[in-house]
Amino acid sequence: MTTATTETLDQAPAVEDPNLIILDEFILRGQQQITELRLRKPKAGELRGVSLSDLLSLDVAAIIKVVPRISLPSITEAEARSMDPADLVQIGAKISSFLLKKSLKEELSPGM
Repeated sequence: MTTATTETLDQAPAVEDPNLIILDEFILRGQQQITELRLRKPKAGELRGVSLSDLLSLDVAAIIKVVPRISLPSITEAEARSMDPADLVQIGAKISSFLLKKSLKEELSPGM
């Protein structure tokens, strides 16, 4: 019975992390290539100095200011400024989704 349990766990599909951003173009930090970033929902203090409406409208300067505060690995503002625009838009969209109430997210995407 233990063998069957182990086999079942091995066959379980991997759960996709909705906060994982796979970058189209890696960020080069010395010899390290950063190919993905995991974002976490910011706390209110991490949004200081940034207009929430700017984040919701995907303002580049606002995104670049917040990304270093909520990314893992943490990237610098300079690294964020050098990102591929498509990656920055994807990150901005994720940050915007963090700002929505759960009930509004459910309304906007029924069945998810």
